[in-house]
Amino acid sequence: MSKNNKLVFLPLGGTGEIGMNMNLYGYGNEIDDMKWIIVDVGITFGDDTTPGVDIILPDHEFIKERRENLQAIIITHAHEDHVGGLAYLWPDLKCPIYATPFTSSIIKLKFEERGINHEGYLNTIDLSSEIKINPFELKFQTLTHSIPEPNSIFIKTKLGTVYHTGDWKIDLDPVVGETIDLDTLKSNSKEILAMICDSTNVLTKGRSGSESEVKGNLINLIKHQKNRVFVTSFASNVARLETIAAAAKESNRSLVVLGRSMHRMISVARQNGILAEIDIILSEKEASKKRKEEVLYLCTGSQGEPRGAMMRIANQDFPHVDIDQDDTIIFSSKIIPGNEKKIFELFNRLSELGANVITEYDEDIHVSGHPCLEEMIDMYNYINPNISVPVHGEHRHLKSHSNLAKEMGIKYPMLISNGDILQIAPGPPYIFDQCKSGRQYLDGNRLVQSDSSHMRDRKKMSYNGVLNITCLLDKKMNLKETPIIFTSGIVSDEEYDNDEMVYLLEEEIYKFFDDKSNISKKEKKVHQKLETLSRNFIYKHARKKPLTNISIVHI
Repeated sequence: MSKNNKLVFLPLGGTGEIGMNMNLYGYGNEIDDMKWIIVDVGITFGDDTTPGVDIILPDHEFIKERRENLQAIIITHAHEDHVGGLAYLWPDLKCPIYATPFTSSIIKLKFEERGINHEGYLNTIDLSSEIKINPFELKFQTLTHSIPEPNSIFIKTKLGTVYHTGDWKIDLDPVVGETIDLDTLKSNSKEILAMICDSTNVLTKGRSGSESEVKGNLINLIKHQKNRVFVTSFASNVARLETIAAAAKESNRSLVVLGRSMHRMISVARQNGILAEIDIILSEKEASKKRKEEVLYLCTGSQGEPRGAMMRIANQDFPHVDIDQDDTIIFSSKIIPGNEKKIFELFNRLSELGANVITEYDEDIHVSGHPCLEEMIDMYNYINPNISVPVHGEHRHLKSHSNLAKEMGIKYPMLISNGDILQIAPGPPYIFDQCKSGRQYLDGNRLVQSDSSHMRDRKKMSYNGVLNITCLLDKKMNLKETPIIFTSGIVSDEEYDNDEMVYLLEEEIYKFFDDKSNISKKEKKVHQKLETLSRNFIYKHARKKPLTNISIVHI
């Protein structure tokens, strides 16, 4: 490689947002000639602004065009916002994948579900491994998080070493996994050029707290409940699953697991020597024959997901599972921003059924898997990089993180966004180029761009409704029959009802064709004029701009 080599960092997702993490490191002279690695390929989830879309992925066009120079994908841990996009995007990239055992097991399942052959590509590596992926040397450092085997990575090049934290916290007493090895972390942290660091909880003062504290609180809380107890949490929070299983045992309750992802996560954990001590799990049918005080249900759906077990129970749509007066439902999880509305609706449904709903606002039953302010200060004291690059956060998190780095005496606190190509070395860091970045939607089984015409149409239909008009004309462009008008999602704001609005629109269309100045030999012009007339009419009477389809049929 040339003596004019550069080391660059390029986030394609997860910088300026929470979720959808995808980070690229490049080494070489020119962008198109660089060797690349990817750290994490995550997803985020759809909401009310993306009708019909459940999964959103980063736009990977930049690296797809340079796949011949893509050396490997490294997955830091098995959360969906870090690994969930791999099975969708990897077929376009076809490069080696590296992950530690637990994460590797999750990847295998995801690939098998989509019928993807990964043989010869997926490399399972030991914790604290050191691997060479030319021109990079990677050293894995296990930290603590809310899932087994969360890895940070020291990325060494001839121009210097970058420390990529992944998701982390400082938990000296985790329920699952090894305690964070601060001594090893400090010993590996000499002369770090740059740190690419999690920003999720930078606005929260203090420390995130230990999972062991949650364990004690949950056990004590469940012990004092008299009827059925339901606990919902993230299926990926394996430490929490261990805690809930321990609470069931301590309170002499049989454990019942509800939800496919929860069963899958427990199975994978057991394959990797985790959760091995969980007692026999009852089926929901077996549990229905037990006394109320003898069962504890562990459920998916902590974020109000429509098909999550908790929502199905609230809708009285889960066989053999009912909620009775004074049953207790514990939400041992954080409300992800954007999910508030549907979760609060779920709380109310459960309350209407007679349940007592307990959340993290009522009891200390959840701790974050991300570092709060004091832990971040500790990390900067351990690492002391020359350059700070905040990732994994919305802009306000990144800005606050950058200010913290400045206060900590970091020489170059950098604030970047998805698509910015940051030159880390040589010389002072700067954004020397940008690339196309954005979002792709999984629409059915197909990936489509977020700004595609059919997605724009779908949003328009969702917000403004649909107007379909069919006009039957003779050769002289005379209207031969009453226009066929169909509206959906449009309500008149006038005193008359929708039938009257449609009748008035019919009259306007008759007037349009009676006025021969509107008629043109170019049917396209007639079509455009009629569309404008119809849209303006609907806006006047319903204050909507519907997706409008005009069909002209000659008879």
